Amino acid sequence: MKTSNRANFSKLGVILATAGSAVGLGNVWRFPYMTGHNGGAAFILLYIGCVLILGIPGMVAEFVVGRHGASNAFRSYASLSRSKGWGAVGVLGVITAMIILGFYAVVAGWCLQYLFASFSGSVLGDPDYVADYFKTFSTHPVKPALWALAFIAVTHVVVTRGVKGGVERASNLLMPTLLLLLVGIVVASCLLPGAGKGIEFLFKPDFSVITSSTILEALGQAFFSLSLGTACLCTYASYFDRKTDLMKSATQVALIDCVIAILAGLMIFPAAAAVGVNPDSGPSLVFITLPNVFQQAFSGIPMLGNVVALMFYALLSMAALTSTISIHEIATVFFHEELHLSRRAAATIVSAICGVFAVVCALSVGAVPGLRLFGLSAMDFGDTLTSQYLLPIGSFFTCLFVGWVVPKAVVFDELTNSGTVSLRIYRLWLFAVRVVCPIAILLIFGHQLQLF
Repeated sequence: MKTSNRANFSKLGVILATAGSAVGLGNVWRFPYMTGHNGGAAFILLYIGCVLILGIPGMVAEFVVGRHGASNAFRSYASLSRSKGWGAVGVLGVITAMIILGFYAVVAGWCLQYLFASFSGSVLGDPDYVADYFKTFSTHPVKPALWALAFIAVTHVVVTRGVKGGVERASNLLMPTLLLLLVGIVVASCLLPGAGKGIEFLFKPDFSVITSSTILEALGQAFFSLSLGTACLCTYASYFDRKTDLMKSATQVALIDCVIAILAGLMIFPAAAAVGVNPDSGPSLVFITLPNVFQQAFSGIPMLGNVVALMFYALLSMAALTSTISIHEIATVFFHEELHLSRRAAATIVSAICGVFAVVCALSVGAVPGLRLFGLSAMDFGDTLTSQYLLPIGSFFTCLFVGWVVPKAVVFDELTNSGTVSLRIYRLWLFAVRVVCPIAILLIFGHQLQLF
């Protein structure tokens, strides 16, 4: 079942490419407003705990499937069991990825629009103007769709260049640049007068705010942020060589993910505190609240406010691109290998399908409000379908598959690199994958469905 002549990531590429698949708008956009909504430091500690206890075991489980199969997600799952029906888990990951790419490209397109507008200072003004700017742009019948297609086109170009020349090279460039931009904005934000309250909000926990809902939302954010359940980690692991230490790699990626998420909080909340903005600003934080924060925080030096805004939206765009590349790759390699197409042809199919869905999603936000499914806009439907249903289902069956179906000898061989790597926590990891992770995923699933 393995695909011959398959490219492999370099040692650095393993970390940066896989971290790039995990680091995205989930860290820079979703994590800060989730932290603000759930009380700050206490939520961060819960999140880190979930990443360490549940996220890493789940990542390693997908790594085991991907590297052993050394193929697309469908073949990798099918090759590890007597029943080829388990390949459906891989197919589910491909479908999930294509849906996510469709609506994710819309938000990424918004980032590009704001990046473009930051050059001229168009997103800076009084609060009413900034709020109206976003509403006018997001409901425009053409602009959001064009920006979304532009983002898919950029992703398409990277993916068609292959694993080494496209995916790895882009990751090696984007991830360090993303980190430098992030650190630069963090420094500017933390040096503002009054920023101390925002820093305290992030690092002084108030455990009285923790509820069962807070714990479950931290669990959900951990799985969402690490891209669990999309077959992304499985696909990237198929490019790992036999010397890659799976547990060490998962730990390094999880560490990078947590560091960038915390830095994103340090980028936003000190600046928000400096101008008296409530940290609980919800999803609108990035496109409505922050432009006002930048303007007020750097009112003494207007040019600096423009520069920080420009850096911020460049950061968002890069974070989005690292994710869309990995999401696109999942489906591209599937069509490439299963339909025996050239890589360029396979990528074109993926871009075309996701491009159509992206246009529908962009129009459903406001220009054509009738584009609805089950009472939701097409964009909200795609988000809800994947985050509340498909991602938990994919993660759940992956854990069951690796924990109970894949032969123990195969799992142990993959984790220890044929006995060359010592792994003292093997039994603990196996227990987490077999029992702890499935239960946690069921809890997330039930919470998302408002069953409790």
